[in-house]
Amino acid sequence: MVPALHVLRRLCRRLVVSLAAVALAFAGLIAFSEASQAAAQGPCDIYASGGTPCVAAHSTTRALFASYNGPLYQVQRASDNSVRDIGVLSAGGVANATAQDSFCAGTTCTVTRVYDQTGGGNTLVYQGPGGTGGADTAATANTEALSVGGQKAYALYINPGNSYFAYNSTGGVPTGSSPEGEYMVTSGTHVNGGCCFDYGNTEIDHKADGNGAMDAINFSTECWFGGCSGTGPWVQADLENGLFSGGSKTWNPNQVSETSHFVTAMLKNNGTTQMALKGANAQSASLTQFYSGALPTGYNPMHKQGAVILGSGGDCCQTNRNASAGTFYEGAMVKGYPSDATDVAVQANIAAAGYSTTTPFTPGAKVSLQATTPCCTTDYLQHDTSDDNVVKAPVTSSSSSTVKGDATWIVRAGLANGNCVSFESADTPGSYIRHYAFQLHLQPDDGTSQFAADATFCSKPGNSGTGYSLRSFNYPAKYIRHYGFTAYIASDGGTNAWDTTSLWAQDTSWLAAAPWS
Repeated sequence: MVPALHVLRRLCRRLVVSLAAVALAFAGLIAFSEASQAAAQGPCDIYASGGTPCVAAHSTTRALFASYNGPLYQVQRASDNSVRDIGVLSAGGVANATAQDSFCAGTTCTVTRVYDQTGGGNTLVYQGPGGTGGADTAATANTEALSVGGQKAYALYINPGNSYFAYNSTGGVPTGSSPEGEYMVTSGTHVNGGCCFDYGNTEIDHKADGNGAMDAINFSTECWFGGCSGTGPWVQADLENGLFSGGSKTWNPNQVSETSHFVTAMLKNNGTTQMALKGANAQSASLTQFYSGALPTGYNPMHKQGAVILGSGGDCCQTNRNASAGTFYEGAMVKGYPSDATDVAVQANIAAAGYSTTTPFTPGAKVSLQATTPCCTTDYLQHDTSDDNVVKAPVTSSSSSTVKGDATWIVRAGLANGNCVSFESADTPGSYIRHYAFQLHLQPDDGTSQFAADATFCSKPGNSGTGYSLRSFNYPAKYIRHYGFTAYIASDGGTNAWDTTSLWAQDTSWLAAAPWS
């Protein structure tokens, strides 16, 4: 039975690397022991040493030159539309996430620009009204927090409808059949098959201008010509009029899915005869070559135009909207065809930067789950004392120790999948949140596979752009939601009352707050 307080509130509511290569790679290592410590060398320093200097360098997480001490990106807050440049903690260092947190406190922020660290003027601006024009919008600024060298930073988390573009005729981005190399650090956990999550060289007119008009890295589950093996995502080359896994329309059997949270993707193209594709877990020094050989038929020579795209294909987004999803942490474009030794050194530098997730859902940690819907920000997910229902109700510093215990959870590795989590009650050991008939209950683990699946949830950035959302393991379209002060797993639209689309994104987004007990 739901307590009387809940009833009243319910009524209110319903209103393999060679030694020589490793030696070169060692020069690219970065160490962060203090916030003020700068990089000894950045990826663009390594590229320059190899004779292939960066002509565009973008990141929301860190400087890509050891000497860079300027802005990384710009955020705009919704409360008054003012903007703030977010720089680095020190020259060559990590982004100043604290500056973003302070500026965006109590409101929503979007990333409106990602600055070109080379000084060449290839700064990426969102493709939408107020940006470079077009139909897209800027990405939310705080969807994914992460750690770089032990310091907090934010990703550029691109959803369908977000994209960025730059064109500067004097910016030095290779054109025609000039050789070029590119890399980006992205994520294997936030992808789709929509067209087209790209970073690299694109058309200046936002139109598909024929074979070879693009030379961009694509990272997605999109299988353009068919025959793909595995489920992706894959590192491919978007050369316009096709995504290439190798040198032809036939699927390249050396391609493998890159599913790590942090992924390095590389493409290089000499413009006339040859290209190569490489990839890696960005937390590892090992770099895999997927393809090195001739350009596809019809793409020799290339016809590059020298604009830069991020998060969409080349024929986007003046009258249409980007359909792809992906995450961007850093990337650069270089003049010339980088050597394999340079590629290895850059990857070693990325691995040494220390990319890691910052999630409160670490097994063994205690957490309280705070509602983010504006009506209910003093409410927390808790179990009822009079029955086994899981509900949402207020908790304050003056609440009883019993109420505080009811709202505290111990994170456990997912009972059905260790990559996800289960929530054990802090004051009722052995009992977990599980769904039954789509409603959440607190029940003891009975050891069955059904219970394990019902009690397992996978965290992702909040559906509203705030906090985290907890997706049901065995009903992946449904998320933990509060509705009528009771907790359910709910889809965004459906036949049940709690599936209503009204406030769904907010009701399914939770803050991982400090535990109440």
